[in-house]
Amino acid sequence: MKEKNDKKTIWAWAMFDWANQSYNMVILSTIFPAYYVAITANKQNGNMVTFLGHKYINTVLSSYILGLSYLIIVAILPILTSIADYKGHKKLYMQLFTWMGSLACAGLFFFTMDTFVFGMICFGLASVGYCGGFVFYNSYLPQIATEDKQDAVSAKGFIYGFAGSIVVQVLCFVFVLSPKTFGITDDVAARLSFLIVGIWWIGFSLIPFYLLPKGVPNAGSHEYNVLTGGFKELVKVWRKVKEMPLLKRFLPAFFFYSVGVQTILLVAANFGAKELKMPEEDLITIILLIQIVAIIGAAITAKMSAKYGNTKVLAGIIAIWCVICGAVYFVANAHQFYAAAVVVGLVMGGVQSLSRSTYSKYIPQNIPDTASYFSFYDVTEKLSIVVGLFTFGFVEAITHEMRDSALVLDCFFAVGFILLISLMVVETRVRSAESVAA
Repeated sequence: MKEKNDKKTIWAWAMFDWANQSYNMVILSTIFPAYYVAITANKQNGNMVTFLGHKYINTVLSSYILGLSYLIIVAILPILTSIADYKGHKKLYMQLFTWMGSLACAGLFFFTMDTFVFGMICFGLASVGYCGGFVFYNSYLPQIATEDKQDAVSAKGFIYGFAGSIVVQVLCFVFVLSPKTFGITDDVAARLSFLIVGIWWIGFSLIPFYLLPKGVPNAGSHEYNVLTGGFKELVKVWRKVKEMPLLKRFLPAFFFYSVGVQTILLVAANFGAKELKMPEEDLITIILLIQIVAIIGAAITAKMSAKYGNTKVLAGIIAIWCVICGAVYFVANAHQFYAAAVVVGLVMGGVQSLSRSTYSKYIPQNIPDTASYFSFYDVTEKLSIVVGLFTFGFVEAITHEMRDSALVLDCFFAVGFILLISLMVVETRVRSAESVAA
């Protein structure tokens, strides 16, 4: 096994982000949401669509499908990550989920109203693949970097991801903006983008698949049944988490602010297309702007955390998110949406990279079972997305206003901010006690 902080290993790890963030950009944030709203728009029928015999508002259905996919992840990943640690199959599971996601994404090339059910199933499976692969990817962080380097390495991963997604988006932009140049129609250009993402995703993932180390088996000398062994490992980790004063306080704070952060990122494009009637090219431009600014934000956050500490910087970022989410209710035109996008970009990369590295610092270092520990982090994040998406969709279904849904999300940010302040107090006490003991 290679030593920690190996440059080639860290580069390979970051390339996984480079590969899969194209899904986040094109499928969740730009072309797919605009394409989906366009083909399902029907003012005379209240933008209703039929899925498996039930009628839904188009954007409510997409929120529910995403929410369900994350709920599936919440249900299965605690078992899979424990088994991955127990048998040392961390990289294998990362490969399986990545293949699932990329193939489902490529399947969206065939998504039309005639294949609506098939398309929505592919949409959900792509989400499951993306989330599943990312869990095992995250769990590599404490395995490849020492504690003092984890903030910078985490930020590097997100920077690579943002940069890779921009390259893919520009490539897809060429087809979407000028389909006639290639002898194709607008809808084919959009669907071709989904195929490009699937190929890019699996293609560049081959680099980390080849270079990243395998997981370290943690089964000891006993031969357990795979399923029961995984549960035993999970229970052991849960007992340890409850005894860690900082970690057990960080997780609920992370849950509440992630409800807001993740949901806003997932529904932003639908909001622009539906509430502000923004054309596809404007939405793509805005999301590109967010990604570019996010690179700067992630780098700045890593430096600020080194100077002021992770928890203080996180609390400041969440305070900014509170203001942004409240302001969304009053956004009335594209110019205001652009302004909000710049601020979102600055805090988006920062909150994601810093949350991951903060959690990585709070768990025990130099242990083989990092996937089991990170299952709690990822289950917390995915459960927050489930709550956020279903809350957003439910409020919209009742009020028929996405703005009202955004206002409800602000309450989650507020609770997350309060819990972070509480964590700061406890962290100060723990650090003081450690200094006295030393």
